[in-house]
Amino acid sequence: MKEPAQEGHIGSTRIAPPRPAPLPGPAGAVDAPLPAAQQPQWPDPAERDAVVAELRAAPQLVFAEECDRLRERLAAVARGEAFLLQGGDCAETFGQTSADAISGKLRTLLQMAVVLTYAASMPVVKVGRMAGQYAKPRSRPTETRDGVTLPVYRGDAVNGLEFTAAARRPDPRRMRRMYDASTTTLNLVRALTQGGFADLRQVHAWNRGFVADSPAAGRYEELADGIDRTLLFMHACGVEPNGVQTAEFFVSHEGLLLDYERALTRTDERSGLPYATSGHLVWVGERTRRPDGAHIDFLSRIRNPVAVKIGPDTRPDDILGYLDRLDPHREPGRLTFVARMGAERVRDRLPALVTKAVEAGARAAWVCDPMHGNTYQTPSGHKTRRFDVILDEVQGFFEVHQELGTHAGGIHVEFTGNDVTECIGGGSAVGVEDLPRRYETACDPRLNHSQSLDLAFRVAEMLGG
Repeated sequence: MKEPAQEGHIGSTRIAPPRPAPLPGPAGAVDAPLPAAQQPQWPDPAERDAVVAELRAAPQLVFAEECDRLRERLAAVARGEAFLLQGGDCAETFGQTSADAISGKLRTLLQMAVVLTYAASMPVVKVGRMAGQYAKPRSRPTETRDGVTLPVYRGDAVNGLEFTAAARRPDPRRMRRMYDASTTTLNLVRALTQGGFADLRQVHAWNRGFVADSPAAGRYEELADGIDRTLLFMHACGVEPNGVQTAEFFVSHEGLLLDYERALTRTDERSGLPYATSGHLVWVGERTRRPDGAHIDFLSRIRNPVAVKIGPDTRPDDILGYLDRLDPHREPGRLTFVARMGAERVRDRLPALVTKAVEAGARAAWVCDPMHGNTYQTPSGHKTRRFDVILDEVQGFFEVHQELGTHAGGIHVEFTGNDVTECIGGGSAVGVEDLPRRYETACDPRLNHSQSLDLAFRVAEMLGG
């Protein structure tokens, strides 16, 4: 088995003997079963137990020191001193662990980050939805086609996308495949971010090529020229090469499969505290954020930075509950709220939640997910999102924070480095009629490479305005 690399900003520490963490609760507490939503019904519990035992003995994917470093970066976001860019696939698949697929996503995120760093005049914390985003919550347990009903696809970590009884059978061995695929992804990300691939000058050259080819070139030219002048000034001042050749990068995913997450939780030798070593940042989603549920309980017991996605039905008292469970000491960098309100509701629903958090002494980061609240289905049956609506939710998110005097801390988007046709609009406009041409997502529609950079330049205008 190949162990994770140990060089660079992710993976720069020794591998300690794996010790599963006890996930301690309050002193004297006795664990009781808690409701755990969206968990697979594994047909063979013994097989599940065998896979969990393998994962408990496997090396950690990330390290406690790295998670602590991300907490420091997110603390800067919470204080208004940095901006978070988090993004990647809706659902990673085992078939997309190729070098081209991984480097394409990383390249897209690095390109977006350069634009946002210049516009915001502050550090951009780069976090990928990578190396663990293999499981998805679903609204229904089954899917029916032509009179045949089978279990719904829950991500490659659980079952297969093919609509057959064999593929849709939940298979716990897939959790081990998720671990191996995540190891492959992390190894390549480490190598790329510490090599010439992440060189700031090369990333900007890619952006220059995008601007030259974009129908919106005139709109973006001034910003690209500004980055040119900045790089020339840095060169004239001798600020190179080390400062621009590498990139600090972290990985994150939804902590959906509790069997997997618990098996990869380890006790840190320095502090004796438990960390989820499946990823640097773990979040709970809209369907699993029940305050008395198993997912919130799990996040409350680990020392990683954690996040909660909140939708338009979230109440101010819910915010207070999450703060008390996940961040009782109000530590900057510990908790991030990812708002997924929808463009039509963000301006009305978000202010009360942010206000409640401020009144409760929260020092959390606030991030906008403009994707999940704006999904709809076309007559052809394709789920899609409109670029202009995505942009409108980001604009509304910024407006709310500006009015409240709080910090709009970042964006969380689903994208790919490929030229797919899954979302409508953008500079190189994708129309409804184009959706079948390259609709490749395993779950929800993603921005393609060009649309992602369009979004970065448009958000940069908001930050610079």
